[in-house]
Amino acid sequence: MGSGWTIGSLLVLLIGPVLVSYLVEAFRRVPTPPTRLSWAPDIPIRYVKVNGIKLRYMDVGNGPPLVLLHTIRTQLDIFQKVIPGLSGHFRVCALDYPGHGFSDIPAVEYTPEFFTNVVAGFLEQAKIENAIVAGESIGGSIPLRLASQHNPRVKKVIAINPYDYDGGRGIRRSSRIANLLFFLNNVPILGSTFWRLRQYPIFKKIIEGGVVHKDALPPALLREMSEVGNRPRHYRALMSLVANWAGWEDARADYGKITVPVLLIYGEHDWSRPEERAANQRAIPGAAMTIVKDGGHFLSLDVPEAVIQLIRRFSRAT
Repeated sequence: MGSGWTIGSLLVLLIGPVLVSYLVEAFRRVPTPPTRLSWAPDIPIRYVKVNGIKLRYMDVGNGPPLVLLHTIRTQLDIFQKVIPGLSGHFRVCALDYPGHGFSDIPAVEYTPEFFTNVVAGFLEQAKIENAIVAGESIGGSIPLRLASQHNPRVKKVIAINPYDYDGGRGIRRSSRIANLLFFLNNVPILGSTFWRLRQYPIFKKIIEGGVVHKDALPPALLREMSEVGNRPRHYRALMSLVANWAGWEDARADYGKITVPVLLIYGEHDWSRPEERAANQRAIPGAAMTIVKDGGHFLSLDVPEAVIQLIRRFSRAT
C-alpha cells in the first residue's frame, strides 16, 4: 500500500508538470502580426517568399545596399536604434528569419545551412547586389558563411559578435538561468516541458544577459519578442536551432576561402573570449577587428552610435 502510494506520487510528480506545460502552451495568447513598426510607423512592412517560406522584412533608404541580420531569438526590430542613422546613407534591408519574429515557422531542421540558404534566397528575391551584409550573433556568422561560399551578391561582411565558438553554446555564458535552460534543451521530455512553461520574467532575464546596460532594451521590444514566442511551433523551432547550433562553429573551417573584405566587431563584454576572437581574425584572410568598449552581445542596442559609425567607416574603406 505504502509503496503503491510512493510510485503513484512519483508518477504525478513526473507527469503533472508535463501535462500542465501543454495546457499553458495551449492557452497562450498568439500575437497578431503588426501592420506597422511601432518604432518607425512610416517604414512599410513587407513580405517575400523564399523557397515557399513567407519572410517579413523592411526596406528603407537609398544608397549602397546594407542587409542587417539579427541574433538568435530576436527579430529585425533589434536594429531599431541603428536603422534611422543608417538609412540616410544606405538602402537598408532587414528580415525576420524563419521561426523568428513574424516570418513563417516551417517544420524543418533549423541548421546553419538552412538559415544561410534562406538569406541567400532573400538576397536574390529582393534583387540585392553588391551588398554589405552585417549582423549580430548568428547574423554575423551567416554572411561569413555566404562569403566562404563566394555568394556573388555579398561585397563586404561586417560580423558583429559572430556566434561561431564553443560548439554554439555561447549564450549559456550569459546568465545562470540561460545556462540551465539551454542545457536542458536536449534532455528528452524535460527540455520541451521547461520551454512550454516559459514566462516573461525568464525571457527578460535571458535577454538582459546580452547587454551591458539593462536600460538599452526597449520595453516594447522585449514584450513583443516574448509574445512572439507564443506563436504555434515557435518553441519547437528554437529547440531545433539549439540542437543544431554546433554547426555554427564547424563553419569556421571554411573561413579561409573568404576573399571579400571582412570587419569583425566585438563588444568588450560579448560572450566570446579574447582567444576565440583572435582565432577568427587569423582564420579570415585580411580581416580587420575592433573591440567596442562598454558593449555586450546585442551591440546595436547597447552602443548604437558606435555601430553606426563603424558600418559607415567600413563601407567607405577600399
